[in-house]
Amino acid sequence: MYKIQFIESESFKEILPLLQILYPEDGLAILQKRLDGMQGHGYQCVGIYDEGLLIGISGLWTLNKLYIGKHIEPDNIIIHPDYQGKGIGHQLMEWLETYAKEIDCQSVELNCYAYNEGARRFYESLGYEPVGIHYQKKLD
Repeated sequence: MYKIQFIESESFKEILPLLQILYPEDGLAILQKRLDGMQGHGYQCVGIYDEGLLIGISGLWTLNKLYIGKHIEPDNIIIHPDYQGKGIGHQLMEWLETYAKEIDCQSVELNCYAYNEGARRFYESLGYEPVGIHYQKKLD
């Protein structure tokens, strides 16, 4: 069993190597700047550890929206490639769902890239349903 716990904001630097796996086109400086900008706006991060080694993360937002009420939104979820396929993702999602219930959330919502078919299958196998399309327009 792996240990799952919140990562203190003072230790967020330790998540950068995993974030770089998710976003290889962005340098560490860009990822750090974005992470710094998220702090103080309700961003939290959950870490998965194997005997002290950080092997996975999930960003976490607690939100309240008219259409769904209070919910958590995990984001930037990644398990280090050396640990994938071992049930760690399932363990993380169970932890997140338990946490959501503990803080009286009505749901867990997340975004998944349309091209990431493996992740889509994973979330759907856990009972998550696609309910919309996430649009984006990059500005110059």
